[in-house]
Amino acid sequence: MNYKKFAGNFLVNFPKILQGVLNISLVLLAIVLSILLGKELFVFIDILMEQESNDYKLFLAHILIFFLYFEFITMIVKYFKEDYHFPLRYFIYIGITAMVRLIIVDHGHPMNTLLYSLVILVLIIGYFIMNITPRDRPESRWFFNRDP
Repeated sequence: MNYKKFAGNFLVNFPKILQGVLNISLVLLAIVLSILLGKELFVFIDILMEQESNDYKLFLAHILIFFLYFEFITMIVKYFKEDYHFPLRYFIYIGITAMVRLIIVDHGHPMNTLLYSLVILVLIIGYFIMNITPRDRPESRWFFNRDP
């Protein structure tokens, strides 16, 4: 009897413990990403202030890295604001930004650039489908409770 009570308490509390570990880990990740975001801002300012640098690819790559950090931090904030749920659209934003960065930085091979562009197209189509799909799902009862 004591074993069943312990097992029942464990099964009730274990998800709460895992949620706490996840929340602490995400807060620590947000702190690290914020530090890296600040560092990237200083690198970005250094590139702007350097008179001899006209490398626009490096400039754009650092801007996109900055936005990747920004999007990850925003996604973590939304996770806590939306009751421990990661919105799918932020993953799509991050994927599109990462692919644009790859095209800018690694555009030496035309086939890779074409594939990256197709990935962006697929992500945009997925985002479009996600936006036209209703957010509230109908209850599943309608399928099973049909009147003859």
